[in-house]
Amino acid sequence: MNQTNSKAEACLGSNYYKDAAKRAMQWHADYRKEMMKCRFDTIAVHGIYSMQEALDFNQGSIIEPTYLSSSQAYRDSDELEAALGYQIPTWCYSRIANPTMYYLEGVLALMEGYGSGIETSCIATSSGMAAIQSAVDPFLVIDPKNPNAPLNFVATAQVYGGTYQQFSMRKNLERQVEWRKVVNSTNLEEWEALIDENTRFLYGELPSNPGLGFFDLKAVADLAHKYNLPLIIDSTVATPALLRPIEHGADIVVQSVTKSLNTSGFGIAGAVISRKNIISSIDNPEMKADFAAYLKMLPNRDNGPNISPMNAVLAINDIRTIRMRMDATSRNTQKIAEFLGNHKHVEKVDYLGLKSHPLHQLASGYMYLVDSEKDECYNEKINRFGHLMSFQVKGTPQQTRDVFDGFTRIWRATDLGRIKSVATIPAISTHSQQGEEGRKLANIPQTLIRLCVGAEHPDDVIKDLDQALSTLDGTKVYVTSPEYSAGGASSATLRKNEQENK
Repeated sequence: MNQTNSKAEACLGSNYYKDAAKRAMQWHADYRKEMMKCRFDTIAVHGIYSMQEALDFNQGSIIEPTYLSSSQAYRDSDELEAALGYQIPTWCYSRIANPTMYYLEGVLALMEGYGSGIETSCIATSSGMAAIQSAVDPFLVIDPKNPNAPLNFVATAQVYGGTYQQFSMRKNLERQVEWRKVVNSTNLEEWEALIDENTRFLYGELPSNPGLGFFDLKAVADLAHKYNLPLIIDSTVATPALLRPIEHGADIVVQSVTKSLNTSGFGIAGAVISRKNIISSIDNPEMKADFAAYLKMLPNRDNGPNISPMNAVLAINDIRTIRMRMDATSRNTQKIAEFLGNHKHVEKVDYLGLKSHPLHQLASGYMYLVDSEKDECYNEKINRFGHLMSFQVKGTPQQTRDVFDGFTRIWRATDLGRIKSVATIPAISTHSQQGEEGRKLANIPQTLIRLCVGAEHPDDVIKDLDQALSTLDGTKVYVTSPEYSAGGASSATLRKNEQENK
């Protein structure tokens, strides 16, 4: 650059960068529009990471790089000023943003908006619970026109145990923000009866964990909007491969990315995805115009619940295969649910794919394998219902524990969404803290086992279930353990006692 150009650019000040930023933002907007024309699998594989991004900014890396740096440097004071004023593209500081985080947020926004033509944005968080808090807290603010009004929100009673605790303890008890529980979520009149002038949002899980609750999403969205309220949906169990609530009217979607999206189990992550121009009675135009961007620039900047770059890239890599995985694991779960439905020691099976399930028809209107009509294996829209199910043992709580303890292939853990099959007893684990009354509202008895089916061959999972259930016939399950691991480490059972060492 010659001296004349340098002086001219100095006179422009930060406008030099702002003008370049406008051109760049238009380029990226055009690229996102092109990506929106691609099929779902292509979006999952590439997201917003373009070849130009790779060649011009990332040493040609074909895979999204992991930026572990805590902060970003700027060329001069003008660029610094414009960046910190949110006037040009920037990531600034990894508590707020980071290139790797942007790549994750870009692909999640595109997937949740897929096929709807609706513009979406996303903010990634450190966990699913951080995503829920990020999604609901901006609505639970005092109205300056009515500062003494008692705030409330309406949400289904059938929610994940951590969500139940956040709503009942952190909101209801500690902040005096009333959680008005919808017990029968298929009853629209029950939803409406709980809404008043101090209600701030409606919230539900589709499907719910672990009871597989479901409701008419479009009808509840229309109800929320009738009262100028946003509808927030936790769609973790379905993932955007099977359900995209925004296209049915939801304003905001919460994902615990830790689960099926990040199936390897190597990272913890969450996300909030929103449509542009959400509905809300809150007088905050910036928040309503782009909710996820507002969270990133203001509340989450100050509160610090955002994701780390390492967890972001781990999620990005697993997301690439989400559609084919949800197809395979859904088919596995269907076969296993049908087996358990005919087992003599099983009282009840909750899986939306079973035609006998009371919510099967309702869920069938919403849960489809995305792009199945474009898949040469199917060539038509086909229902898929995910890989979460639950079943109730025909017996006592202790007998349920005996069955649970009899698993040798299915992992006993509180996790779900893994590539491996995992089971838990929610009453003594994920939902234990909400108490007997709370579990009764959510229909979680002590005899219920939650099973998230993995990508193993379903026959092997069925074999493990059958031998575990056979404990109720008096069969003993014997487990042995080697004295050396497959990796070459000796077992603690080989430790010599002090007498032998003398």
